[in-house]
Amino acid sequence: MRKILLHPDRPARPFVSSLVVTLLVLVASMSSTTLAADKMKAADVVAKHLESIGTAAARSSAKSRLIAGNARATYKARNSTGSIDGNVAVGSVNRNTLLAILFEAPNYPGEKFGFDGKKLTVGYITPGIRSALGNFVVQYGEVFKEGIMGGTLSTAWALLNVEERGAKLEYGGTEKIGEKMVHKLDYSPKKGSELRITLYFDATTFDHVRTQYTRTVSARLAAGGIDNQARQQETRYKITEDFSGHKKEGDLYLPHKYTMQIDIAKTTGSSMEKWEMDLSQFLFDQPIEDTKFNVEGT
Repeated sequence: MRKILLHPDRPARPFVSSLVVTLLVLVASMSSTTLAADKMKAADVVAKHLESIGTAAARSSAKSRLIAGNARATYKARNSTGSIDGNVAVGSVNRNTLLAILFEAPNYPGEKFGFDGKKLTVGYITPGIRSALGNFVVQYGEVFKEGIMGGTLSTAWALLNVEERGAKLEYGGTEKIGEKMVHKLDYSPKKGSELRITLYFDATTFDHVRTQYTRTVSARLAAGGIDNQARQQETRYKITEDFSGHKKEGDLYLPHKYTMQIDIAKTTGSSMEKWEMDLSQFLFDQPIEDTKFNVEGT
């Protein structure tokens, strides 16, 4: 076999040097990118996110919002699936918030949640009976009272005054939702929560694009002992809110598509309910009666 010898003074040395330089540049670039992500703080994400909504003056000028549009509910369980069309309304004044998803169906009139600044109320689907989503909000009322549910659609949006609320935010790095890179923040209310609450923001625009709530309720030992415990069920809850189609309304950039989904998984089976909402009407500084934020009996 014929050997190929490279003389030390020939072009091999410049080639090797160039290769080394290229590798060093790539490593430096990767390191700087990693460091940039490592140095990102929750406060940085919040600040950029608030700018994505509008200027400080614009965010504070509109004291009330009334948003309406079309809604479709879809459900899927072991033995049944279906969908129904209706309407949605989101109303808010400062920290008072109302979310109503309404359908003209006797067996499912929809969902109603209200917070008047002091009391949380949740509607019934039939007298004395709430939906799975309604029961979830009753049990974990902080998701609504904190101004988390509904995101930037509401004047009560939790990130508009984090310090005043005393909430704790922790930067959780980046990941992809579909093809979109996002920043993650873990949100802990001042009084704590049994839920894990994660907020997601577009890594380029810093629009709020998702909120996810997760909770696992373990099987408990009943009075009957271990044999009875075997019949107990572990239940896993995941509620996801997705926001997209951010466009300018008045002086603010707000989402025009809002999707909420609740997944409940048990050892005996699972269920899914989803509400897809297209928002088309945005009104600002319209009077909303205080009584509207209490949905009991309505």
